[in-house]
Amino acid sequence: MDARVQVYSDKMQKAFEFLEADFAAIRAGRANPHVLDKLRVDYYGTPTPIQQVGNVTVPEARIIQIAPWEKSLIKEIEKAIMTSDIGINPSNDGSVIRLVFPELTEERRKDLVKEVKKKGEEGKVAIRNIRRDGNDAFKKLAKTEVSEDEIKGLEEELQKLTDKYVKDIDALIDSKSKEIMTV
Repeated sequence: MDARVQVYSDKMQKAFEFLEADFAAIRAGRANPHVLDKLRVDYYGTPTPIQQVGNVTVPEARIIQIAPWEKSLIKEIEKAIMTSDIGINPSNDGSVIRLVFPELTEERRKDLVKEVKKKGEEGKVAIRNIRRDGNDAFKKLAKTEVSEDEIKGLEEELQKLTDKYVKDIDALIDSKSKEIMTV
């Protein structure tokens, strides 16, 4: 692969990985510790990920259990969960916090599938924007000593990359949608 195209390939890969991480945070009825990835707890004045202040486990299919290393953090973790957009109220027994995920209703499943498709479309737009930036950069190269045929080749290579990532995003949307509908 041409080094000039590789730059845009790397950007597309990062956009795809961001979308994958975003999809992992969507709760699909079963407990997934990744829903806590974006939550931060005030740990001695520093916003710290929950995974770094306690042990996060999934003892059952619909329960996440958080065992903080310091008991004083229980209130902070509860506060972080309640102010987040997870939509689950934590319960604690003084030493561990449990998040019980309710069964998804049919309506909620449809809403989650819509959310997945919306995020997928945003991911495709990001990929296409990267392609546009690349094509613009290649057109600027035409004003230098690069031949039109070489520019065409670079644009075709970038288009193939774009098609690959759009196809990958479609596959990701399908698999996440099926996961939501079958849980």
